[in-house]
Amino acid sequence: MKLDEISKYPHRRKNILTGEWVLVSPTRTQRPWLGKVENLTSKNLPTYESECYLCPGNKRAGGNKNGDYVSTYSFVNDFSALVLESSLEKFSDQDLLIAEAEQGICKVICFSPQHNLSLAEMEIEDIENVIDLWQNEFIEMSKNEKINYIQIFENKGEIMGASNPHPHGQIWAQNSIPVEIEKEMRNLLKYYRINNNTLLTDYLKLELQNQERIVYENEHFAVVVPFWAIWPFETILISKYHFSNLSFMNSEVKQAFADALKNILVKYDNLFHMSLPYSAGIHQSPSDNNEHPEWHFHMHFYPPLLRSATIKKFMVGYEMLANPQRDILPEYTADVLRNLSSKHYLKK
Repeated sequence: MKLDEISKYPHRRKNILTGEWVLVSPTRTQRPWLGKVENLTSKNLPTYESECYLCPGNKRAGGNKNGDYVSTYSFVNDFSALVLESSLEKFSDQDLLIAEAEQGICKVICFSPQHNLSLAEMEIEDIENVIDLWQNEFIEMSKNEKINYIQIFENKGEIMGASNPHPHGQIWAQNSIPVEIEKEMRNLLKYYRINNNTLLTDYLKLELQNQERIVYENEHFAVVVPFWAIWPFETILISKYHFSNLSFMNSEVKQAFADALKNILVKYDNLFHMSLPYSAGIHQSPSDNNEHPEWHFHMHFYPPLLRSATIKKFMVGYEMLANPQRDILPEYTADVLRNLSSKHYLKK
């Protein structure tokens, strides 16, 4: 049976990275919406905000002062979720109440000194500077024997929990392997041992052949709406050539990464003519001093909006208690994103 035939009816799709399933229900796309509608807060932000704790030279809430940075800037989070030093030991009560210490480092990454920019609005050269900083932080944190995984991510927009509109992301580096990474690693390793090739190499090859869910590609990267996407306009950015983490990127690859990143983020803003909120993060090999030939560099993007700038998808009811579900076909959203302009709507 062909994809266009199964896509007429409710069906399940498997996430080959995590082994989990998503229920796809195209028969629900015409249902009326009487649920929550988000209030749009369009603000004309200044290039510098004296009260912003991320702007250059300003004092932060924790009392420390930012440097007068002119490009990118990083610092240890004043209110870190993880710390390196801890006297906590393992706790167990009859193997029913179980806890153990977690050590780590949390850093804030300021993408630009300009308060009113987003990655989508930055020039490719400036995005390359962000990637350089990500790479440098990854390499330095990898040297710490207490750090076994480094998660680089960005929460953009108030509805995604961003506490400040200044363009920034975070790095949480920790001793244990996080749950989502562990799921992916298990499936990546299983596939590699059977096929002697990375799962995402073969998956991307298939996607490039079919061209149904490809949103953008250049020489080194492709942006795809994954076959198993849960969020309406979810995408995944995958390297075309196998490497496992940021440390393997040379200047040419970083430029291509910046180009692909810029392209998908501009398309996101053009989707509803707004600064689209999302959570995004890089998935790369652990920094545990072990070889990880199964690991293939990629980056996930999870925008929460459903049908417009004001309607958000919620994970509730069936999705919390049973199984993730989506109405809009990934093939449809890929087509929408693919045909959007690569020039930001504010610059037209």
